[in-house]
Amino acid sequence: MRRWQILCLAVVLVFSGNAFNLNAQLGHASDAVVIDAAAPRHPLPHFWEKMFGSGRAILTLRESYRDDLKSVKQITDFSYVRFHGIFNDEVGIYGEDEQGRPVYNFSYIDQIYDGLLANGVRPFVEISFMPYKLAAANRLQAFWYRPNVSPPKDWNRWDDLVAAFTHHLVDRYGIDEVAQWYFEVWNEPNIDFWVGDPKQPTYWDLYDHTARAVKAVNPRLRIGGPATAQAAWAADFIQHCVDHNVPIDFVSSHVYGNDAASDVFGTTEDIPRNQMVCRSVKKVHDQIQASAKPKLPLIWSEFNASYKNEPDVTDTVYMGPWLADTIRQCDGLVDVMSYWTFSDVFEEQGVIKQPFYGGFGLLAEDGIPKPAFAAFKLLHTLGDERLVNKSDDALVTRRRDGSLVIAVWNYAPPEHAGLAKTVTLKFKGISAHYASIARVDPQHGDVHSLYEQMGKPIYPTQKQIVALKKSAQLSLPESSEVKNRELTLTLPSYGLVVIEVK
Repeated sequence: MRRWQILCLAVVLVFSGNAFNLNAQLGHASDAVVIDAAAPRHPLPHFWEKMFGSGRAILTLRESYRDDLKSVKQITDFSYVRFHGIFNDEVGIYGEDEQGRPVYNFSYIDQIYDGLLANGVRPFVEISFMPYKLAAANRLQAFWYRPNVSPPKDWNRWDDLVAAFTHHLVDRYGIDEVAQWYFEVWNEPNIDFWVGDPKQPTYWDLYDHTARAVKAVNPRLRIGGPATAQAAWAADFIQHCVDHNVPIDFVSSHVYGNDAASDVFGTTEDIPRNQMVCRSVKKVHDQIQASAKPKLPLIWSEFNASYKNEPDVTDTVYMGPWLADTIRQCDGLVDVMSYWTFSDVFEEQGVIKQPFYGGFGLLAEDGIPKPAFAAFKLLHTLGDERLVNKSDDALVTRRRDGSLVIAVWNYAPPEHAGLAKTVTLKFKGISAHYASIARVDPQHGDVHSLYEQMGKPIYPTQKQIVALKKSAQLSLPESSEVKNRELTLTLPSYGLVVIEVK
């Protein structure tokens, strides 16, 4: 092993309150993590930050959307973005003339994709929803913008639309570019985003027509599904594609931390919020492995700690430990995970009414960074190899330059904040002298205390917005001496720190 002069150690430390008396608020817990630089290792692709979800297609034309995209690109260097509604009527792709003949319009399509590519992000194309004039019925889903989730009235016209759309993309951007995109058929057809009856067989029809139309344009294009909620249908989907020789290049599905075990697993278990996502990922991963196509990539095209608007979850420092633990558990089970979403430029429940309402985004209204934004920024520093470690609450990684980056956490659920915790890092085979420590916790990188001091304004002034953005910035790192190859830190509940050890 070569000698390091500078060793970078990033440590994510989060308190877990499950094993302690929550009434003993003045107490401390303690833990020790042994960090062995010579431990066995395996690749750790940054699967959690390759793709993000966002508000529907038309929102990408807004300056605020693109500003937020640039901000998240800067801290994660993500490659793909996924959104609903590229076929929605507001995008204008499909119409009919006076004789009822199809008319296509790609003007907004081009502006949408041009804007993404100009900012270094490629589309993960979710083919949805049904243009009104092509729909078999006026079946509107509950979102504020009322997408039509009906099957088409004419499958030939659907095939022609998909083919024209795909041809246009290849003509405009070139096959070498578009072959790097992904095409996903629909969104969550197992719930209220698809009203074909019966659901699964009619979705198979939709997938078959769409996949064949895309592949007919060029076989290099990548197509997949079933984009289901609650980790559903994967095994049946693969088998259907095998039995009917339908193109399939990847499997996709969704789950959220507060999904019910009865919906995902058909059980009555009470699965904790920090375990639901990766247990669901493993379910689908194992189904792929047991299928006739065990090498299919798994793309988790939506995940988050909550599918509801829960301000105490997605707007808070809770997201740091939750995300770190999700990375640990999902490692090796999935190729890409898409956090839903990168921005609160988002209107599924209507126009935003206040800055912090439990939105899914990393950035609140007016581009105000949430603690989740800071957590992604810190976790971006993890290396691309993972070293074996005995702790269930630690990730030890190595960067390409040989430096080590370590994540350690202790989780507390959002409804039960835990005690402060003392963690001792014990370095083995490493010479370390001092540490530079950056933090995200209720006192570092969290706008909520200042927002509350302001009186929780529904419409912050420009001056207040500037102050909130400033308060969300990470503090300058503090320094600490490493003595006898040990470093001891005390973390508040939901604390997140990154440590560079030299």
